[in-house]
Amino acid sequence: MKASLDEMNLWSDELERLDAVERVAWAWERFGSGLVLSTSFGLQSAVMIHLVRQVSEEIPIVFVDTGYLFPGTYEYALTLQEKLGFKAKVYSASVSPAFQEAKYGKLWEQGRDGMAKYNLINKKEPMDRALRELGATCWMAGLRRDQSGSRSELPVMENRDEIFKLYPILNWDNRKTYRYLPDNGLPYHPLEGVGYVSLGDWHSTKKLSEVDDPEETRHGGHGRECGLHLDLPEGLDFTV
Repeated sequence: MKASLDEMNLWSDELERLDAVERVAWAWERFGSGLVLSTSFGLQSAVMIHLVRQVSEEIPIVFVDTGYLFPGTYEYALTLQEKLGFKAKVYSASVSPAFQEAKYGKLWEQGRDGMAKYNLINKKEPMDRALRELGATCWMAGLRRDQSGSRSELPVMENRDEIFKLYPILNWDNRKTYRYLPDNGLPYHPLEGVGYVSLGDWHSTKKLSEVDDPEETRHGGHGRECGLHLDLPEGLDFTV
């Protein structure tokens, strides 16, 4: 699905003037059943889920489960689904973590290319499959400009890989995001307040005190983006 440059600029200007709930409502009005939300059930994931549920209970919420998440993340996933009354659509790699380790070893210990292949198998391919199976035309995610250098220039909406991507809380800062949870009666993640600024897989996530730069806390220090929201290197062997 494509839009002209003029149409994208018009939409971007309109969306910049709206608040987060209004952006979700704008997308629901235009894309309807083609609208989906992805969640990692990370530290502040409850924000986007709560915003989306205010607009419609019909918007699918996709959870890509690598099988290597912190136990607290799985606990949080169960807590939020019960509290907010929804059931996430769970997608995982086409082969198990055990099979991957038997064939490739621990990819996250094999440098940047190993981490990229790990993300391709466990995150990008399952998410791409979810978008296809759900017939998605617009994908919402909770990215924020203040989270990393790679996100600092993002527009509220972009058109990538034949799908629109919308970031309703893109212009929120960390304080506003953090305060949204208690202000709306939402629980914090079990690992909130113990030194993590972002949560992913246990094997490649570090506390802020363990690194020199906040962007080194994820993916073994090879950048903030995991492949869901960043193009991966060409030439990776995806055979399993």
